[in-house]
Amino acid sequence: MINEAQLTKLKFPIGPFVAPETLSNAEFEALVKAIEEAPAKYRELSKRLSPSDLTKTYRDGSMTVQQLYNHVADMQLLHFFRMKKVLTENDYKEITLVNIDAWANTYDGVQSSIDDSLMMFEGIAKRYAGLIRSLTPEQLELSYYHPVRKITLNQKQAIAMSAWHVKHHYAHLLIATGLEG
Repeated sequence: MINEAQLTKLKFPIGPFVAPETLSNAEFEALVKAIEEAPAKYRELSKRLSPSDLTKTYRDGSMTVQQLYNHVADMQLLHFFRMKKVLTENDYKEITLVNIDAWANTYDGVQSSIDDSLMMFEGIAKRYAGLIRSLTPEQLELSYYHPVRKITLNQKQAIAMSAWHVKHHYAHLLIATGLEG
């Protein structure tokens, strides 16, 4: 049986998300690069996975490796979607939420090939990073409320959350498979 500290470390191997108050240009660029380069890291790791690795989990009750790959692609699409909504709809004040566990347990969440999710992830990451780099300072300040986290995020903070998310689940993959990054 694991204790609470061990469970927290498994749930948040890189720590929980904390929205940054400010970001330097270098910090902001590092976030965009993390989003842009994540699919390649995930693809490289996938080349080392056996079919049995796809069924492994990082803790009891967590998503499998296969579900994590599918989840990350889905959530990157959601982050991109949220940004497009706030950029194009003046009344977009509360982010679109999804039932993450339900999404992870749909047929495609459980059964889809990780290669399909990697193709999706790669395409979205290119578009998303391109859109991020096109944003004006005013657009980066557009914000919305996150009712689950109970915080308001501007686009810089939403980008930070997106970058954290891909790193967070990459760490989960490493725990589940026992492979080094």
